Amino acid sequence: MSNIIYIGYYFKVKPQQPAVEILIAELGYAGFESFVETDEGVTAYIQKDEWREAILEDIQILNSDEFEITYTFEDIEQTNWNAEWEKNFNPIIVDNVCAVRAPFHDKFDTQYDIIIEPKMSFGTGHHETTHMMIQHILNNDFKNKSVLDMGCGTGVLAILAELKGANPIDAVDYDNWCYLNSLENVERNNCNHITVIEGDASVLKNKKYDIIIANINRNILLQDLKTYASCLNKNGMLFLSGFYNDDIPMIKAECEKHLLKFEEKLERNNWVSLKFLN
Repeated sequence: MSNIIYIGYYFKVKPQQPAVEILIAELGYAGFESFVETDEGVTAYIQKDEWREAILEDIQILNSDEFEITYTFEDIEQTNWNAEWEKNFNPIIVDNVCAVRAPFHDKFDTQYDIIIEPKMSFGTGHHETTHMMIQHILNNDFKNKSVLDMGCGTGVLAILAELKGANPIDAVDYDNWCYLNSLENVERNNCNHITVIEGDASVLKNKKYDIIIANINRNILLQDLKTYASCLNKNGMLFLSGFYNDDIPMIKAECEKHLLKFEEKLERNNWVSLKFLN
């Protein structure tokens, strides 16, 4: 049986901004789930089971006269993935408070130091949405709060939630690779209060949380917001990201339908993250 489970697309983009951000957003809607910005543009990854021959037909920016975008693609073998990340994964520091680094990086003198070996999982802090979610966690009270990290990817947000005093924490992802990667990263950061669960919103039945973090994409958020609202305790907080500025009216409307009140917006390169209260 083949161990090739992902396809990698290598995009060269001129000029890069704002084209790279737009391209990542459109690729996310098409089903791509992991992105690495490069000196020439962006590399994007999609599960082979989710790939189809016409996968790029709806990517409008590829037909734009404003940008020159070319690409190649290839099958990615699981055994090659660590080398890919070591070539592309640089450490980051968020607001001079939280560092996110790989095991092969030196330790930073920050209040929070998180070690992530991302493999194929999404969520290293490099992408705007993860960066903003880290900011939300840093800026809000998580002490003794029950937390759900939905679409946990690498587990980085759940790990930071524990470092901020949250307990207990559920980290959920439907992708087996993300599930296994989160387990590894939770252990790597000596976390004791995180339960990693493989599954989708259906695993949340009869569960309640003080705080829900969901960094996924617009379509899944719209589909699952009713479930999140039902799982949120009174006076609870909901943090959402994984969508573009133009998607805010749809997200707000769905949240208001379930009596969630808009509280705050963060924006980074046209990506947004919203905070709602129950």
